[in-house]
Amino acid sequence: MARKDEDSGSNAAVMLERLARLMRVAEHDGDLNPAQWEALRYLARANRFSNSPAALTRYLGATKGTISQTLMALDRKGYIAKAERPGEKRSITLTLTVKGEEKLKQDPWAKLNLDIDELGGKTRRRLAQGLSDVLAAELKRGEYRSFGFCHTCRFFRVGGKSGAGEGHRCILFDQPLALADSTRLCVEHQPAKGA
Repeated sequence: MARKDEDSGSNAAVMLERLARLMRVAEHDGDLNPAQWEALRYLARANRFSNSPAALTRYLGATKGTISQTLMALDRKGYIAKAERPGEKRSITLTLTVKGEEKLKQDPWAKLNLDIDELGGKTRRRLAQGLSDVLAAELKRGEYRSFGFCHTCRFFRVGGKSGAGEGHRCILFDQPLALADSTRLCVEHQPAKGA
């Protein structure tokens, strides 16, 4: 029989803290620091509405100065490219370069993904659901943006406005979404009811 403190939330929080610390240590091995790794991972997952310095700043909860320094370092190392957003002269888009995509193949967190994949299916699903619930509670408590995937957003429509085979659509931006877009993070995400 497990002792009560072994099953407590504080024990799980201690394990999450330790795991996060070990991952941060691994992120210092090489030419990137943890903030730079986080920026690369974010840009690899962000949709076309969310690949800006401002969205990255919101996602990481960092200061504009920290993000500016992070982006300058990634640009200098050749991992990202900056461009003017089409139709918006004062807005910049950030994309990974081929070198940046290759660097992500060395991401220390990829090993953690493999460890999670080795868990049994039921354990993996419960872990994902539990972490999702805890994250949602923390986002709500801190009044943070959710940065969820388009296909879980209240503004997402399958088959466009009418639902009739037009492709997917974001009704907030009134823009079409390809299947690949619907599985990316969005700065304007608002969870759909039941999602």
